[in-house]
Amino acid sequence: MGIKGCILATVMSLCLNPRCSQPDHPGNSIAAFCQSCGSDLVLQGRYRVMRLISDRSGFGSVYEAYERSVPKLLKVLKEALNDTPKAVELFEKEALVLSQLHHPGIPRIEADGYFTLLPKGLEGTTMQPLRCIVMEKIDGLNLRQWMQQQGEHPISEKQAFKWMQQLMEVLHLIHHKNYFHRDIKPENIMLRDTGQLVLVDFGAARQITETYLAQLGQSGGITALSSAGYTPPEQEQGQAVPQSDFYALGRTLIYLLTAKHPTDQSIYNSFTNEFLWRPHAPQVSAPFAQLLDDMIAPRAIDRPKDTAEVLGRLYQMATASTMATTTTPTFVDAPSGQNARAATPTSGPTDAQPVATLVQGGATQTVNASLSGWGGWLKGLGMLSLLAIVGGGIGYGWSRLMPQTTAQSASEVTQKSVLLVRTLTGHTSSVNAIVLIPGRNQLISGSADGTIKQWDLTSGGELQTFAGHASYVNTLVLSPDGHTVASGSADQTIALWDIQTGENLAILTGHVSPINTLAISHSGRQLISGSADGTIKIWDLTTQQELHSLQAHPSAINTIAVSSDDASFATGSADRTIRLWDLTTGEAQGVLQGHESYVNALETTPDGQYLISASADTTIKLWRTPETEAVQTFLGHTSFVNDLVVTSDGQTLISASTDESIAFWDLKTGLLRYITTGFDSYIDRLVILPNDQIITTRNDDPTIRVWLVQ
Repeated sequence: MGIKGCILATVMSLCLNPRCSQPDHPGNSIAAFCQSCGSDLVLQGRYRVMRLISDRSGFGSVYEAYERSVPKLLKVLKEALNDTPKAVELFEKEALVLSQLHHPGIPRIEADGYFTLLPKGLEGTTMQPLRCIVMEKIDGLNLRQWMQQQGEHPISEKQAFKWMQQLMEVLHLIHHKNYFHRDIKPENIMLRDTGQLVLVDFGAARQITETYLAQLGQSGGITALSSAGYTPPEQEQGQAVPQSDFYALGRTLIYLLTAKHPTDQSIYNSFTNEFLWRPHAPQVSAPFAQLLDDMIAPRAIDRPKDTAEVLGRLYQMATASTMATTTTPTFVDAPSGQNARAATPTSGPTDAQPVATLVQGGATQTVNASLSGWGGWLKGLGMLSLLAIVGGGIGYGWSRLMPQTTAQSASEVTQKSVLLVRTLTGHTSSVNAIVLIPGRNQLISGSADGTIKQWDLTSGGELQTFAGHASYVNTLVLSPDGHTVASGSADQTIALWDIQTGENLAILTGHVSPINTLAISHSGRQLISGSADGTIKIWDLTTQQELHSLQAHPSAINTIAVSSDDASFATGSADRTIRLWDLTTGEAQGVLQGHESYVNALETTPDGQYLISASADTTIKLWRTPETEAVQTFLGHTSFVNDLVVTSDGQTLISASTDESIAFWDLKTGLLRYITTGFDSYIDRLVILPNDQIITTRNDDPTIRVWLVQ
């Protein structure tokens, strides 16, 4: 224990035994057991409780605890509510939800952060164990406290814009995990000293399932939770939907912009049910005000349909406020020594640096397509970059195709539409991963229903189901020989399956958080797994033994790419960084920084010296490893870039986005060849077929769609 921890330990150490006659006994500060009742003072062998913060917080009492010198927040369900099933359910739900969500805008909870505790001497009594949650302690004020500290002055539109971007990014993650919060309000949003907002109190969160949807409208089926002024009408009736979060967030932002509570009579007329806030926020522009009004529409159907729509509108506002519309865009390279930056939702409208604009169909887009060609490489990539066509690349010498400034008129960029030709149905929950079996015209998919299915793409029929995981299947990767598929699950295990027979060959255990992504070396000897807790494990596929375990990132790992010589690999994370590792030793080789939001997908060149990364900041970047500056930045998508694919001939880079488009980039010239539109929703994963067909999935849909590019 450090000096700071020693000093803290001498101040106070509380006993949690509700029957203890002196829980703050002076002797507790240096003892392992309560000097009054004998109960454990070091919970789970790790946490010492220091002081009570509040006993008026929802269902639980909140304490400050320490793990050595690191402050933690400890929530304990009030003893009187232990016999109330709904209270217990909501309390446990908070731990469950937080354990699956890893983002700087969400409090972090360890895998064993939820536990029960029965104080000494109460064994055999009618008292139930105490239910406890230990989570990250956010140092800062909630937004209600912050407004009070600032003298209840309305915030600027710029500040509101920035905060909405941060919170919508958090909601995008929550909603894509099939949850929604249900209790957004100023008291449940905290401000870190870094300026990052953190959404807290997930006890009211609900999972979006068929059972939940079926219960809507049934009396007593859904718990109605209400916060006056922030809760939408449908939630007051116990029928909350994901769009309910938009209403609550919109009302929260209006409070910040007006410094008036939503029930204030000066902005709300209860007789006419009118909410007239705009005259009290003259600093707000018409487009931003309209977005807020759409978010707080009385009917859920009149609000934005999903987080992608809100983020897209924010991006358009940011672009319009910083760039002049032009019909002749210029494509430029990143300035020497720095990265070109997009007017992205995460950077705020005043921070954006214009690179180029492209007018298509009346909409202004930012495009930077000056990427020099490089050798094509194709592999199956876990979770987000899931193309598994195995093919040889064609090398383009980097020395003879250096980055160059290229002019490209809007007329040279083609838009192509797509036609839905087939829908594969059979999963009962969202499809989280897809991988193509080369040479067979067959697809394998992994779902939140816990199953893996093999499909015949010629007939559209289901060939077989691999069942065995106890929770969501998050990622799939195919072995180089095409005989084995590995699956990673939220049940913290990796399963190896024989594709021909459907037999489960092995189960690999060791992770303590959900597994987000997998990759297999080109030799087929090593498997690399990345977890939601930021841990990497390297496995020997021959012996199925764990070779290395690394705490690689402070946040979730989303994607892994292996170099063509199997010497190294790269990991992309929700912490916005890319890290490089030695595949043999597991030693760290470098950190690439430059993305302004989480890294969703990685690809690499055949020589292993260059990486392509896709991010939720709407950009795609090219890196010359191990140098830490991006060589190029592609700008063109208006929302999160979720997946990357390189065609088997190495000619084309394909990127899929939440903006409901797929962009095709020429890797020899660096130009944007064309953009495909007409998809019915955002795209999380894609596979490219050789006959101008595209297979797509999204994280809130149990179906797989096959499209024809027209």
